[in-house]
Amino acid sequence: TEDPEMAFCTLANREDLNPEAGSIHHCLYQFTRNEKLIETNKLLCDVCTQRHCGPKNNIRSEKKCVYTNAKKQMLISLAPPILTLHLKRFQHAGFNLRKVSRHIKFPEVIDLAPFCTAKCKNVAEGNTKVLYSLYGVVEHSGTMRSGHYTAYVKMRAPNSHFSDLVLQGQSPQALGTEPVKGQWFHISDTHVQAVSASKVLSSQAYLLFYERLL
Repeated sequence: TEDPEMAFCTLANREDLNPEAGSIHHCLYQFTRNEKLIETNKLLCDVCTQRHCGPKNNIRSEKKCVYTNAKKQMLISLAPPILTLHLKRFQHAGFNLRKVSRHIKFPEVIDLAPFCTAKCKNVAEGNTKVLYSLYGVVEHSGTMRSGHYTAYVKMRAPNSHFSDLVLQGQSPQALGTEPVKGQWFHISDTHVQAVSASKVLSSQAYLLFYERLL
């Protein structure tokens, strides 16, 4: 039902992003890249099948099905009030799983516009930015067999505009393009310690939590 000319368009030009390898932008860019479905991955097309075999064709019959080349892309159609990014920190090594310990760079403010559809439902017309501010990070230390989870959390003042967005789904007013001001804390079981933003940004993130600014 989508306009073919707009189906693969985004709010901001993806080609201008040029994401750095090993960054959360690069992860999002790869996850939302345009994929070609060809050869054994061709798409079953009901329209092509009916055109070729007639309207009474049983499309469940593999001999009469028509498959066609297609394109596939995963994009965000509804910008959430809370953005949760879950990094896959394991990989298969033969029959075993191995933890991926490399550092992934992530910013305090991230723009989702290059990963949103051009007709994103809760973005005001004309907006070319969908901004989020970091407020929480979960980190895992150890191996696949054992380890320990800790968290970084930003303590910040309550925001009525953001509450309206979460509770009522209202479009956010412009809250600026800077990170929400507050103090970061590192939490490990019952131990809580104030830390700097640079300490947070150097952590080995497993889960990232962002709140919408714009």
